[in-house]
Amino acid sequence: MYGSQDGYSQYKEMDLASKTASASPLDLVLVLYSGLLDELERAKSHIEGKRFERKAQSINKCIDILNALTSSLEFETGGELVQNLARLYDHCVYRLYEASSELSIEKVDEVVQILRNLHEGWEGLAKKLG
Repeated sequence: MYGSQDGYSQYKEMDLASKTASASPLDLVLVLYSGLLDELERAKSHIEGKRFERKAQSINKCIDILNALTSSLEFETGGELVQNLARLYDHCVYRLYEASSELSIEKVDEVVQILRNLHEGWEGLAKKLG
């Protein structure tokens, strides 16, 4: 039997699937960032609520999204900017591993701050490009 949370999760997954099916590469990055930031908030909630299995699932989802963002970078043509983004994503992954093992909301918050700043930059680029 599914609870309301399961139904909500299924709805969110279907919503994400429909958004990504028709998204431009830039739109896809924005969707991934939004999903990542939402999942980081859930991870913090799971740490606070001592729901350790769900915390681990959330952290793993976040790491998967960060790895997807890294793999989407165009290293051949992106130059220093792409290298810096890759380093930031790697730093975030490392911090999330620490946050998970130490149950550190502060380290999750550090990642949230980095990603919010990057998200704002991507949103600015999207507005500039129309």
